[in-house]
Amino acid sequence: MGVLTSEHPKCMTDISSKETILSRQLKLIAEAGIEEVVMTTGYFDDVLVNYCNSLELPLKFTFVNNPVYDKTNYIYSIWCAREALRGEDIILMHGDLVFQNSVFDEVVLSTSSCMTVSSTLPLPAKDFKAVICDGRIDKVGIEFFDNALAAQPLYKLLAKDWDVWLDAIDRYCREGNTSCYAENAFNEVSSRCKVLPLDIKDALCAEIDTPEDHAQVKARLREIESRTVYMCFSTDILHSGHIAIIRKAQRLGRLIIGVLSDEAVASYRHYPLIPFEERKSLIGSLAGVWKVVGQNTLSYKENLLVLRPDYVVHGDDWREGFQKSIREEVVSVLDGYGGQLVEFPYSSNPKYDELEKMSRAKLAMPDFRRGRLRKLIGMKGLVTAIEAHSGITGLIAEKTTVLKDGKTWQFDAMWLSSLCDSTAKGKPDIELVDMTSRFRTIDDIMEVTTKPLIFDGDTGGLAEHFVYTVRSLERMGVSMVIIEDKVGLKKNSLFGTEVCQTQDSIENFCAKIAAGKKAKKTSDFMICARIESLILEQGMEDALKRAAAYTAAGADAIMIHSRRKDPSEVFEFVQKFRQADPSTPLVVVPTSFNAVTEEEFRAIGVNIVIYANQLTRSGFPAMQETARTILKNHRALEADAACMPIKEIINLIPEE
Repeated sequence: MGVLTSEHPKCMTDISSKETILSRQLKLIAEAGIEEVVMTTGYFDDVLVNYCNSLELPLKFTFVNNPVYDKTNYIYSIWCAREALRGEDIILMHGDLVFQNSVFDEVVLSTSSCMTVSSTLPLPAKDFKAVICDGRIDKVGIEFFDNALAAQPLYKLLAKDWDVWLDAIDRYCREGNTSCYAENAFNEVSSRCKVLPLDIKDALCAEIDTPEDHAQVKARLREIESRTVYMCFSTDILHSGHIAIIRKAQRLGRLIIGVLSDEAVASYRHYPLIPFEERKSLIGSLAGVWKVVGQNTLSYKENLLVLRPDYVVHGDDWREGFQKSIREEVVSVLDGYGGQLVEFPYSSNPKYDELEKMSRAKLAMPDFRRGRLRKLIGMKGLVTAIEAHSGITGLIAEKTTVLKDGKTWQFDAMWLSSLCDSTAKGKPDIELVDMTSRFRTIDDIMEVTTKPLIFDGDTGGLAEHFVYTVRSLERMGVSMVIIEDKVGLKKNSLFGTEVCQTQDSIENFCAKIAAGKKAKKTSDFMICARIESLILEQGMEDALKRAAAYTAAGADAIMIHSRRKDPSEVFEFVQKFRQADPSTPLVVVPTSFNAVTEEEFRAIGVNIVIYANQLTRSGFPAMQETARTILKNHRALEADAACMPIKEIINLIPEE
C-alpha cells in the first residue's frame, strides 16, 4: 500500500472524506447493536488504540497485541485473543475488508454460521475461494478452484461452531503452525462446523490490498452511497417500529420519504390527527432523512417515475390484503427501470396496537370528531356519507374499503336517518321516535366508530326545541344537523305531493336557522337547510330564493332534494346556486336520481353525497329471505350460503 500506510495500520486508510476502513466497520458494528469488540493489534499498535478510542462509539474494546505480528499470520493473532473469544457467537472480519451495509445486515441476521461468498463474481487468482459441498462450506483457501465460489473473510460464527474452529486454531499454534491462514485449521474440522455460504452476489465486499483495490473500492462506495431509497409514511404517531425500518432503509442509500396527503390517508384509514405539513416536518426532522416529498395517492407510481429510486422499502405486511395490488404496481414500475423492492418483517408489538387504539380513541372524542366533516369538505371537495342506524351498521360504514385503480375508496361520514332509525325500531317515520331515543342511537354508533356523523333532524321542531337539539348534538360530537323546511306531521319527502305536506314560510324557517346558529358553541358544528321546493313542485325560482335566504340566515350548508329519476332539475339548481354562491357547501341525496356518479356531482359543485337508506333497504330483504328459507326447509342449512360467518362479524366488532 506504500505511502497510504506509512504512518498507520492499513485499516486506518481513508475510503472517503469522512471514513476510514476501520471507522466504517466499527460504525456498522455499533449500529447493529453489538457492544463488544475484540481487536488484535500489531503494526502501529498505539496509533490504532488511540484512534479507536477517539471515535467515541458505544463499544467496549478489548485490544490484544500480537508481539510477533511481522513473523506470523493472523491465525496467531486469533490465538493470542482466544480467551476473550471462546464460548460466544461472534462476527469475524479482517481489518482491510470493506462491505456495504446490506451485506453486514445479512451476516448479522443469519440464524446459522455463515461466510460471505459470491456466485456471480469470477474466481480470484490469489484471494480466498470457498469450496461448497452439500450446501455447506467444506474448504476455504486461495488454492481451491473446483466447486468453489469467490469468498471474503466476513463470518458469523455461532459459539458451537466457533469453539470447534478455535480448538483447531489452538492446536495449530501450539504445534508451531503460525504462518498460515486460520482457514487452514478450519479446513480440518469443517465437517464438525456447519458454516453455510451466504451468497451476496454483486454486492460490495472486498479487501483492500493494493492502491488499485483502494481506488476501485472508493469508487464503488461513492456509487453505492449515492443510491436513493424511497419509503412512504401515513402515520401521525412515530413509534420504535417505524424508527427501526427507517434506520434499515438509511443503510441502503440516501433516504427519501414520501408523506401521504391528508386526503390519501383519509381515503383508507382514519382522518389524520396531525395535518400533512406537520407530518412532513416531523419526518423531515429525523436524522438521516435526505429528502421529504408529498405522495398524493396510495399508488407509488407517480413518485417512482419522477424520483426513480434504486430501492423501495416497505414492511412485508402488504403482500396480502387491500395493499397487495399497490405492491404489485410498485414491483412492475421498479422492473421497468431496474429498481429493487426491499421488504423487512412487519413490526408487530402489543405496544404499537395500544398506540393505534389511543389514536382511534382520540379521533372518537367529540371535540376531535365534530370538526372533521368541515375539514374533509375543504380537503377533498366532495365527501360521501352512508346511512347508519346502529352500532353494527356504523362499523360497516367505518370499515368498508374498496381498492380500485390504485386508490382506496371508503365512506367519509355516516348519516343517521330518521327513516332508518324509526324503521330499525319498527316505528313509522312520523317523528314518533323522540330525540332521547335517537340520541341513544347516536351513542351506540359513536361508541364504536370515529367518522363524522350527519344527523337527520327532520323539521327541527319548534325553534325553541331546535336550540336544545343543536346544543345536544354539538356536545355529543355530531358534525352536522340537516333540517327540512316543512311544518306539521312529517311525511317522507319521496311521497311528494301524493300526501299532504306543508312547506314552512321563509321567514319562520330563517328564524329557526338563526336560533340554532346562535345556540352553537363552536364553529365546527354545521346546520344544513334542506329545501323541499322541488319535492313539493314549487318551482326552481322558489328553491333558489329560499337557498339565498337560508344562507343569509346563517345556514352552513344547503341540501337540495328531488324525487325525480332525471337529475336535470338538481343539476340546474346547483349550477344556478353556484353562480351566486361559489362557497356554501351543497348536499344531495341521490336516492331517486341514483345513476349520477360522484365524479359528476363533484364536477358541478356538490360537496356532500348522502346514500341515505341503502343499508336498511338491502338488509331487510336479505333477512326476510333467510327467514323464508328456514321456514321452507325446516332447517338452517340452505340459508348458510347467504349468511356471513359469525367469526367475520365478531372480527368487525372492536374488543374495546
